[in-house]
Amino acid sequence: MKLALAMSIEAIMTTESRASPQASTNAGPPHVLAVDDDPAVRDLIADYLGQNEFRVTAVADGSAMQAVLAEKVVDLIVLDLKLKGEDGMALARRLRDESTIPIIMLTGRRDEADRVMGLELGADDYLTKPFSPRELLARIRTVLRRRRAEVRQGRPEGIRAYRFEGWELNINTRRLTARDGRAVPLSNGEFSLLVVLLGAPQRILSRDQLLDLSRLHNDEVYNRSVDVQILRLRRKIEKDPAEPRYICTERGAGYLFGVPVETVY
Repeated sequence: MKLALAMSIEAIMTTESRASPQASTNAGPPHVLAVDDDPAVRDLIADYLGQNEFRVTAVADGSAMQAVLAEKVVDLIVLDLKLKGEDGMALARRLRDESTIPIIMLTGRRDEADRVMGLELGADDYLTKPFSPRELLARIRTVLRRRRAEVRQGRPEGIRAYRFEGWELNINTRRLTARDGRAVPLSNGEFSLLVVLLGAPQRILSRDQLLDLSRLHNDEVYNRSVDVQILRLRRKIEKDPAEPRYICTERGAGYLFGVPVETVY
């Protein structure tokens, strides 16, 4: 169902709406997940990236990493391949099998075989310990720029989330997170309509289009008018529902989502 909905939305999206630089600057800071069993390294990464407009979650092992990935949308993972009691290479292999999240490996200076194997598994870059946080920041920015370029060219597939002006809609967990970090509950119908609107930002969608695309995901929209669902969504995400900035009405035509949206793959 999720795949069918995403494919239908992509069919009506313009190239510019997928991941424009403007959308990225409006969507909020990228989220980096650092996985290292050394607390000093975790603190170094979290502090330095945090000072440079990144959100950072730092964890010590693979199980904590999986817990974060199950709940949050992550833009890039910094992964130590020499975790105590765990096979960092196996974690990297599992990550690449399950997602396309960019990975930067942390390795020892003499671990050439690990670096080669990690790159062959699909890691995007590597850094040897001890490392300069400034170099790590530069490599992260380079990898994320490369990912945005791939998205603009139509790769990769599989939408994980949408972001707009500090808001984030996680498709897998169906969680909408406000700018201040609070979770905003959505009904099935509200979620379905918001996914459709975010999938085609700044493009007018008729009521028939919204109804047809939402039916792919849930039957709730059948039983209530699109207008009622839109009103409820506005009450949850608009600062002033009477003067909406996000979900705008185009009189006689339908609705459009009025600000740039970043698509996270």
